[in-house]
Amino acid sequence: MNETSIHIPSELFAPAESSHFEGIYVAGVMKAGPDLYDFAAPLAWQVDVTNTGDALLVTGTVEGEAKTSCARCVDDFAFAVTGEIEGYYVFDAESASPDDLEGDEFDVLPESNTIDLAPLITAALLVEFPLVPLCEEACRGLCPTCGANLNDGDCGCEPVDEEEDTPPSPFAALKGFPFE
Repeated sequence: MNETSIHIPSELFAPAESSHFEGIYVAGVMKAGPDLYDFAAPLAWQVDVTNTGDALLVTGTVEGEAKTSCARCVDDFAFAVTGEIEGYYVFDAESASPDDLEGDEFDVLPESNTIDLAPLITAALLVEFPLVPLCEEACRGLCPTCGANLNDGDCGCEPVDEEEDTPPSPFAALKGFPFE
């Protein structure tokens, strides 16, 4: 059994029962859009599994440190990440789906009574990754002329006149048009 699989004990099949589980998850490298996130150390997870009467509700957190490249300066940086684990496992595949959940929002508890948390942990982490990872909000990025990291100081290149190097806009003819 891997470190993200939990076997549901028989006492959890009684309504309103709850149990706590925890462990570690070795994530390695994850891809989110164009970015790669590396986890040098295993992530710590903890979940509570609660019997809701006709299903098991899994809630908890996963925590660790991710490393990725800044979208502006391309330097590697690390940041803490905490994801909210959520899962809903119905007991009987033949019973009707829960009224307030879509088909992709719940799973059927396997006959082995073992839940693999890896997909839930992965989903919890993907939601927490930034759309544009930045080493810091004020990151100055790279010089468009020489490629120097502007966070280390000015590179000495002349500022680029963006209007001079930019092709003319097809909407430039509308610049003086009276839109009234």
